[in-house]
Amino acid sequence: MKFIDEVSIFVKAGDGGRGCVSFRREKFIPKGGPDGGDGGKGGDIIILTTSRRRTLYQFRYKKIFKAKNGGYGEGNNRAGKKSDDLIIEVPPGTVIVNADTGETIKDCIIDGETFIVAKGGIGGQGNKRFATSTHRAPRFAQPGMPGESFNLHLDLKLLADVGIIGFPNAGKSTLISRISSARPKVADYPFTTLTPNLGVVTPDWGEPFVVADTPGLIEGAHEGSGLGIKFLRHIERNRILLHLIDCAAIDSDDPLKAYHAINHELAGFSPQLAEKQQIVVLNKMDMPDTEERAAAFIAVSDQAPVYLISAATGRGVDVLVQELNKIINGSSDKSVNESGMDYYSNLRSR
Repeated sequence: MKFIDEVSIFVKAGDGGRGCVSFRREKFIPKGGPDGGDGGKGGDIIILTTSRRRTLYQFRYKKIFKAKNGGYGEGNNRAGKKSDDLIIEVPPGTVIVNADTGETIKDCIIDGETFIVAKGGIGGQGNKRFATSTHRAPRFAQPGMPGESFNLHLDLKLLADVGIIGFPNAGKSTLISRISSARPKVADYPFTTLTPNLGVVTPDWGEPFVVADTPGLIEGAHEGSGLGIKFLRHIERNRILLHLIDCAAIDSDDPLKAYHAINHELAGFSPQLAEKQQIVVLNKMDMPDTEERAAAFIAVSDQAPVYLISAATGRGVDVLVQELNKIINGSSDKSVNESGMDYYSNLRSR
């Protein structure tokens, strides 16, 4: 299934049915009077937030949504039928924007939540409603009111507890496949991941949490380079960021070059995004010379602690998951376990 996270659609609620002009005519009742019924209400357009949907794929071909009009009023005081509402399902994290004004109408987050995005028109009144003591035979009725219509832009921003960020080929897909049941494409070349992947991590204690693997960023991403803004905006909804760095690619002359480059892109896209809590992780510790490169990074870094892992072999991954679990599930102990901290301290002291 193709990952679609932005669409424009048109929605039109149903018009109200017109009222009826009718007079009661029965045998032996010469002066029956008006008996035109009211028109029925048009159907609403309702947005339903549901976890059954993960993308906006259902809008790939269908972009016009119209609810049915209300039924016409009839004689003998019979009201027109109220039309059924039209329900549109969207995944959690969808932002609904009025495409004409730019106004945000609804931020759909809670699973099962409903919202009326366009109200159906009310039905017109039949001539029975206009009868008075001085006007006993009104020969007019009201037309139904038109239903609301809007051009909408739907923007899906993934909801996750942890967002994995980093340069292409840092090992993000390998890590999410190691800690969850997600199975993204893994290969030894940049931009292997072209669409975001979500995985659920089930720790030894506490609630499971969701991890998002977003496509790799490059310098200039906040200006649209590479996959750019298309996926930078997904990171906005992540609770914390896991900044994954390829330790084997650390520049010995400038160990923090890759780290600062990614943070520069985050700040360029959104100052609030740059202020999100980050967990810094050096990956590929199974590669040659990575111990020295990790020590050089830690020596000049202001991050503490820095986690050292090999997503390919599993080294250090359990310690990382434990720490993420403590942060997500609200433990007061924010440090790594003793063995992990000892290893970190030894590297910093080199």
